[in-house]
Amino acid sequence: MNEKQIVTTIARELGVRPAQVAATAELLDEANTIPFIARYRKEATGSLDESQLRAASERLAQLRALEERREAVLARIEALGQLTPELKEQIEGAATLTALEDLYQPYRPKRRTRASAAREKGLGPLAEMIVAQVQTRKSLSELAQPFLNDEVATEEEAWAGARDIVAEMISDHPEVRGETREKALQWAVLMAEKREEAEDKRGVYRQYYAFEAGVQQLRPHQILAINRGEAENVLRVQVDVAERDWLLPAKSVFRPHFRSPLCNQLEEAITDAGPRLLVPAIVRDVRRTLTEKAEAHAIGVFATNLRNLLLQPPLAGHTVLGIDPGFRTGCKVAVVDTTGKLLETATIYPHPPQSQRDGALKRLSALVQQHGVTLIAIGNGTASRETELLVAQLIGLMQKHGSAPQYLIVNEAGASVYSASELAREELPELDVSLRGAVSIARRVQDPLAELVKIDPRSIGVGLYQHDVDQKELAETLDWVVTSVVNQVGVDVNTASPALLTYVSGIGPALARRIVTERETQGPFRSRRALQKVSGLGPKTFEQAAGFLRILDGEEPLDATAIHPESYDVAKAVLVRAGLTTDSPPAARAEPLAALRRRRPVGELAQSLGSGVPTLEDIFEQLVRPGRDPREDAPAPILRSDVLTMEDLQPGMRLKGTVRNVVDFGAFIDIGVKEDGLLHRSRKPRSVSLQVGDVVEVEIVQVEPERGRISLAWPGMGG
Repeated sequence: MNEKQIVTTIARELGVRPAQVAATAELLDEANTIPFIARYRKEATGSLDESQLRAASERLAQLRALEERREAVLARIEALGQLTPELKEQIEGAATLTALEDLYQPYRPKRRTRASAAREKGLGPLAEMIVAQVQTRKSLSELAQPFLNDEVATEEEAWAGARDIVAEMISDHPEVRGETREKALQWAVLMAEKREEAEDKRGVYRQYYAFEAGVQQLRPHQILAINRGEAENVLRVQVDVAERDWLLPAKSVFRPHFRSPLCNQLEEAITDAGPRLLVPAIVRDVRRTLTEKAEAHAIGVFATNLRNLLLQPPLAGHTVLGIDPGFRTGCKVAVVDTTGKLLETATIYPHPPQSQRDGALKRLSALVQQHGVTLIAIGNGTASRETELLVAQLIGLMQKHGSAPQYLIVNEAGASVYSASELAREELPELDVSLRGAVSIARRVQDPLAELVKIDPRSIGVGLYQHDVDQKELAETLDWVVTSVVNQVGVDVNTASPALLTYVSGIGPALARRIVTERETQGPFRSRRALQKVSGLGPKTFEQAAGFLRILDGEEPLDATAIHPESYDVAKAVLVRAGLTTDSPPAARAEPLAALRRRRPVGELAQSLGSGVPTLEDIFEQLVRPGRDPREDAPAPILRSDVLTMEDLQPGMRLKGTVRNVVDFGAFIDIGVKEDGLLHRSRKPRSVSLQVGDVVEVEIVQVEPERGRISLAWPGMGG
């Protein structure tokens, strides 16, 4: 498969034109990033979006790797002197890596087997006779006689060795393997049972103690749970491949002939090959395929949840008091101003064993009043419930004497990871590790994206079975999600942390630190062009990054937009034709620009300006709404002033809640009590698709305080 065929294959799979894929491949080969291509090379790719570009990029890498493997296989078999024209044609026509490896299987170097030992004894020709089902009047004894020697003492030894060779040939045959695998993936049954000696004190795997299901019916979360139970030696797992599903493929290729005296020898070899060699190999393939699909699904769910979490709207303009709850070591408190600057920290001990509740209320009240706190953020970890009651009491007391802040519960997953990180030590060197978590919790409210990029995405806790999937694939996917979101939102280069700048197109950790160092030593950047003075930020990097970096109140007003510097001349020409300038306020631009579009079609205007239509459309949008933050479209978090307990909940009650996690079997929703409620997928309309951060109304179905469980339903579906 040459490059042109690869492009054609990808285009067919993605449902796009080959020219779009060819342009994408060329841009990727020139070291352009996907965010840059998606935003600023729409004319070349026919406006392929990020997901299409990433799919094309991944498939391009897969097919190129397939070609490299194909060349290696051909070279290996040719070196063995066994590359026939027919085999070469089959290898060159293999469309998947699995098909290619099936063809290579008979020639793959193997550890010593019964078949290889038999070949060393010279029994290969006898095995070939069995496969050929030679028709002769000679008896089995006469046929075996020439193969007896010092190593093969009896006729039975000769036939047993020959059958071992045939059994391996059957198991290694690509057509037999391929057809058996296909049938197994369709009809095999997976069975799990509890090991007699195993302990499962919490009953985590109870539903799999006597489990049986067709492999096609297994859901991704079941596969991952069973895999984990097996790895922990709680479950014993088997896959049953029906005899007909391997016997028929074997006999369709290796056909016993009733007129041959070797008919029974081939029958015996087939009967041996299936259970001993073929089926175990196919079962491994089935388990691997199931796991790969389940992991891909789980990683996809995690990625979707992470994207929606990162796109949560910032709560700008609040002075926030963050609380990292705790019992014995106390609750760590941090106050940050509207820009995230740390104002003050404290530690209070309202809970056992100290139980200094009055002192804690007094200290919190003083901090709120001194700094004008408008919002309190409480981490959802240990003692969160008790701390929420404390804050609700504080708010109630303050409301009696005037205004009071509101509060919300913040998912603190990863806060401890951040607190102990090198980045946290650099940002907050004067603070104890335990207090840094409270700062992180407070800042997460003000700008979730800016704070969460400081944490390994795998520690953020919006997935399921994230520790059971391929960690390299998970890290790469989540890293891509963060990169995509950061570039979608854009970054203020004069306020961004090194962690945030790291994810900007074309910029890595080292360059991000150099940008911050330059900013700290030379003062704020006054223009995008000034970034080129940073060591290591060359023309290519500037091209990739400039459009995603914002300079607010700088020398060039267009630097505050997502318009790329390469298109400034076009943008300024548009403004001139609309009777405007770059200094015209955005609010005053809408009507003149709309009038310009009414006077001249966009296609005609683009041609006269030397621009592509997609780029010109983006320019119009940015001139009207410069630097628009896509997070503005997301629902704002629910702010609370009082607290509910599980005892307050009654079946049929309806409450508003925030979606915290979405998994295969439903969604976990924060309704204002310590435990998130589960909205099972069977209790919501199929047409409703939930995302992390959605604010929805739900109905209480069942409350189990002793188990900490709340069952929810979509309004009207709680019966």
